[in-house]
Amino acid sequence: MPEPWRTGKFIRIEKTTTLTWRFWIKIPGVSVFNFKPGQFVTLDLPIADKPNKRWRSYSIASHPDGTNIIELVIVLLEGGLGTYYLFNYVQVGTEVPLRGPQGVFTLPAIIDKDLFFICTGTGIAPFRSMTKYIQLHNLQHKNIYLIFGCRKFCDSLYAEELNELSCKLEDFYYIPTYSRENKENDAIKHGYVHAIYKNILANNKPDASFYLCGWKDMIDEARQNIIAIGYDKKSIRLELYG
Repeated sequence: MPEPWRTGKFIRIEKTTTLTWRFWIKIPGVSVFNFKPGQFVTLDLPIADKPNKRWRSYSIASHPDGTNIIELVIVLLEGGLGTYYLFNYVQVGTEVPLRGPQGVFTLPAIIDKDLFFICTGTGIAPFRSMTKYIQLHNLQHKNIYLIFGCRKFCDSLYAEELNELSCKLEDFYYIPTYSRENKENDAIKHGYVHAIYKNILANNKPDASFYLCGWKDMIDEARQNIIAIGYDKKSIRLELYG
């Protein structure tokens, strides 16, 4: 049975960057909003007449914490009716119909392989949820590589939090890479996500699962590369944005 539509109420909005904001939504109809890390919710926004033209889905960036509040991280898209509405009309107190949780882009029941979380931009949302959940519940795991591609330092979503988590969570490696940052800075990774996982796998091909989240071009290239390295396509899971 699909999840019912409920009322969601925006209770906090944080302008992380000019184009990327964080939205906190409370679901008053339930005392606890249960979901699995990696799932998403669908908002019904007043931007069109037909329902399927109004619906916009966003990965939940927060982890299940026993409350009825979730966090979404959303980027303003040029020409995007949904994000234009969210950035220009939504304010604290605004209510929208919401359905969820939905989706199967979730952690395995037993984490017995290395995990490669590969993402760009707001595609980091489900992985932030997953890694925090693994830490808080002390789940047994192998190596976890969170490879996050963005343009510049100012685009690094949750950077301080994830750097701190890499010190607390054993065998968790947070690896941001920047495509437009000053190349004279040798202390950071430059370029795109593909070079990072290729380098990790160059001399060792562990039993691994690959989770890809972001825009189609990145996902298509990553999937081709991972298969070319020698992994089965069944080892790849993806969540496509846009």
